[in-house]
Amino acid sequence: MTIHHHLPHKPDSFPIESSECRTVASCKRKLAAHRRAEIRLRETVARDEALLRQKDELIQNQALLSKESDHRLLNDLQVVVSLISLQSRGSKNPEVALELAAAADRISTIARIHRRLHYCDGVQSVAFKGFLDDLCRDFSVLLSSDQRPERVIVVEGAETNLPSTTAIPLGFIVNELITNAAKHGEGRITVRLEQNSGKGYALSVCNDGASLPEGFDPAAGKGMGMRIIQSFIGRIGGAMQIGQNDNNQGARFTVLFS
Repeated sequence: MTIHHHLPHKPDSFPIESSECRTVASCKRKLAAHRRAEIRLRETVARDEALLRQKDELIQNQALLSKESDHRLLNDLQVVVSLISLQSRGSKNPEVALELAAAADRISTIARIHRRLHYCDGVQSVAFKGFLDDLCRDFSVLLSSDQRPERVIVVEGAETNLPSTTAIPLGFIVNELITNAAKHGEGRITVRLEQNSGKGYALSVCNDGASLPEGFDPAAGKGMGMRIIQSFIGRIGGAMQIGQNDNNQGARFTVLFS
């Protein structure tokens, strides 16, 4: 009997080559997809960078326009003061001359307050107690020039250097709070800067007179002054507390900030 020896079947190499071809093709497709994604990403980044440059230019232009506007405003106020002063000196009526001179002084004081609020633009830090002293001194002059009884504004607290990014908004907040205190309150106005019991600082403005109505909510107020105050408080990441003066009279507005 003849025995046939069957040799092991040699696998065909074609499937291996086909698999390798599929693998290479897949890698090429993935690489092409990654390259397309990279191109899209670079285009997106380029567009975002262009938008950021446009925003930076817009912010710079707005800052320049704001400074130019402030400069023109101060110049215009000075022109008004000069014209009223000339009319005062040329008036033959003593009472009219006094009224015009008082108006010129009042406008000049407003210009000083406005200049004071912007004097720390561009600086890194501000000696804030001294800034408050000068600001409140101008306010005292402005309020005493009115026909109402003289209002005393007292600044309390130790000297503290604050970043200008914090000091400038606080200056506008104090400006609005003193204006409100003079309009709605009575007696002495006290501006106090002190360290907060927790952390950061507390800046308060208080006055004598009638207390605020129960449930008073500054956020619900429709007045422009309170909206300005809330806006600047939000800009420095602060918070407001409202209460009474130390003698349980009048009103106290306190801004807490870090």
